[in-house]
Amino acid sequence: MSDEEDEIILSELNDEDLVQQMFDDLYDGLKEEIEEGVRILLDRGWAPYKVLTEALVGGMKIVGDDFRDGILFVPEVLLAANAMKGGMSILKPLLAETGAPRMGKMVIGTVKGDIHDIGKNLVSMMMEGAGFEVVDLGINNPVENYLEALETEKPDILGMSALLTTTMPYMKVVIDTMVEQGIRDDYTVLVGGAPLNEEFGKAIGADAYCRDAAVAVQTAKDYMARKHNQVGA
Repeated sequence: MSDEEDEIILSELNDEDLVQQMFDDLYDGLKEEIEEGVRILLDRGWAPYKVLTEALVGGMKIVGDDFRDGILFVPEVLLAANAMKGGMSILKPLLAETGAPRMGKMVIGTVKGDIHDIGKNLVSMMMEGAGFEVVDLGINNPVENYLEALETEKPDILGMSALLTTTMPYMKVVIDTMVEQGIRDDYTVLVGGAPLNEEFGKAIGADAYCRDAAVAVQTAKDYMARKHNQVGA
């Protein structure tokens, strides 16, 4: 059989097969194929939110699970997340128009004195993959940057990351300042980074320590579910 016949023509697949194929393409980090798949589903009358949740988030969940279980590693996950981003860039303006429901909003940044961002970028991408809106403040953030972002963005979640034992304690500075200003309880604070652990997270007053990006996504979802239940109660 020649390669020609072997090539899958996305537009010839039915919806169900196309979504399955997009799961595979996302897993393999094929950005152009994902963008094409998104366009095909939209052309077929799929709502942007349905494309996001069923095709992209559904596919990223498989990536996230395999990352958690040690089957996939950071480079593959970054490729998958990049492919997801391609699809998202088509959907974002459409989602804004339709006022789609969202999981929640997160502000994330690496703390002052620390310029590491691979882990943080991974969390950002996987949170977006789970349907969260993410505002990434980048690296080397003093407490003012976090406070300003909380005020302007009004997120549900604040994420802080550090990769150095010397910059870890700065997370406490941020949380203490939030406490002083009486805004600590308005946000779920998640912290992560190689030198951290659960005890440290508790000691500085964070809501949770997330050991990797998959855990961060699950933790964020759990807190959002709790928040919704409280609102509904």
